[in-house]
Amino acid sequence: MPNDCIFCQIVAGDIPSKTVYEDESVLAFLDVNPLAPGHTLVISKDHHETLDDLPDDAAADLFSVLHDLTPAVETAVDADASNVAFNNGEAAGQEVPHVHGHIIPRFDGDGGHPIHAIAGDRPDLSDEELDAIADDIRDGR
Repeated sequence: MPNDCIFCQIVAGDIPSKTVYEDESVLAFLDVNPLAPGHTLVISKDHHETLDDLPDDAAADLFSVLHDLTPAVETAVDADASNVAFNNGEAAGQEVPHVHGHIIPRFDGDGGHPIHAIAGDRPDLSDEELDAIADDIRDGR
């Protein structure tokens, strides 16, 4: 557990949080810089920087909690929907190098955008390029 990881410090109790869920492997708490009321972060208690580093069992635990908490967060703030997402790596906007999922409540007319809006310009890929990428993904599993 790196001493300079803010999420590890929260897990250790060195930094307070507005905890909404905790078990032996997962902690969930309100984001201190929320994008919406109820914006919740769900983290593995063990330090893993990205999803690539997260063991299968820890990933299953993390997703299970995300799955269970999403409707509870929406209900708590009377949200119409939510975005559930991971920023996976610095180039994707991950600011804290400790894997964490976001539950961001959404409200009709809130001015937010769908997840498709985060990537900038869309590439114009041919069928051959798409086939090659699909093959590479299948081969990389």
